[in-house]
Amino acid sequence: MTLSQKIFSLIQYPLPHHAISRLTGAFARCETPWLKNALIKAFIKRFDVDMSQALEPDPTAYRHFNAFFTRALKADARPLEEGLLSPADGALSRHGNIEHGTLIQAKGHRYSVEALLGGDAELAAEFSSGSFATVYLSPRDYHRVHMPLDGTLREMIYVPGRIFSVNQATARHVPNLFARNERLVCIFDSPRGAFAMVLVGAMVVAAIETVWAGQVTPLSGTPERTRFDRPITLARGEEMGLFKLGSTVVMCFENPVDFSAYPPETLVRMGQRLGEPPSLTPYPA
Repeated sequence: MTLSQKIFSLIQYPLPHHAISRLTGAFARCETPWLKNALIKAFIKRFDVDMSQALEPDPTAYRHFNAFFTRALKADARPLEEGLLSPADGALSRHGNIEHGTLIQAKGHRYSVEALLGGDAELAAEFSSGSFATVYLSPRDYHRVHMPLDGTLREMIYVPGRIFSVNQATARHVPNLFARNERLVCIFDSPRGAFAMVLVGAMVVAAIETVWAGQVTPLSGTPERTRFDRPITLARGEEMGLFKLGSTVVMCFENPVDFSAYPPETLVRMGQRLGEPPSLTPYPA
């Protein structure tokens, strides 16, 4: 890590993370034409955003920056491959087996699946012999999140926390980054075992939405757990949520998954095959 990366990570500790993010969120909802158009065009130029794949390719047609950032893609932009799918565009930053209840954050840093999932030891035990994969979404990426497998939603857990910036520098220097940031944990059951989709907040991520509950974060800062009596079943490749400004998705699987075809930091796209699906197991009773 360079000195500048270390300094960047350290100066985030005293910052008012939530206040900065809420202010950014208000700015991103501004509908003043000249301001939102200038912001969108500057962002496209700065991050080399490919608008040719967008359902609406005209940057000035979006109501505000948030609408542009969470833009839908053309129907054929992300064809679904065989196997377990990438849930988003981004970098497959880390993946592997969950060993002794821990996941890899970065070289030399591990964190617990129990902490990631909100401190529920019984829930974490379901994934103790499984696998995980982390997809980091960069600013230029498509920011909707899709299902890696068919799944029926069991519960949704809001976990309050800090919102450190999420990137290579902070992953290498801020311990337990994904387990200390604000996040939304979505537990699904499937014929191939349970899996968790954890949408991790970050600095300037003003909100996380799901297709079944709308905007979920920001909340009051206290944990909230929602169970679903009526089945909410989503198909493999179907949209399940989005980030208003970007962050990271951590997936945990009850059964092992082979991600060995991809070295860490491989760039992936939503719908791309990441590996063999977990072994077939029945739905829980």
